[in-house]
Amino acid sequence: MTYVDGFVLPVPKRKLNAYRKLAQAAGKAWRRHGALEYFECAGDDLKSKWSTLKFAKMARAKKGETVVFSFIVYKSKAHRNKVTAKVMKEFSADTHKEKEMPFDMKRMAYGGFKAIVDIRKR
Repeated sequence: MTYVDGFVLPVPKRKLNAYRKLAQAAGKAWRRHGALEYFECAGDDLKSKWSTLKFAKMARAKKGETVVFSFIVYKSKAHRNKVTAKVMKEFSADTHKEKEMPFDMKRMAYGGFKAIVDIRKR
């Protein structure tokens, strides 16, 4: 069954373009090393009346920030581990580490998720 890495993080709206550029480079690396899909999604409709905990509150977003929800899809957890190891090796050898991150990494939430339902058009 599919495995997914998920991320939720607040990003200052004024830095969203810089974040997008960083995410595009990261997405290309993950896909190049075998990830099936890579998504970075900026908050657009975060005031749902259907949930008691809002994304902005969960991410501790401050005024002037939006929430980014990201996910990477893999064949399995083992596949994720192989792909991520290759990406981390590439990025540790690259100059990406010298760039200032356009968000506060201390407020990023991350987790690995085993898919329990997968209904997609194939």
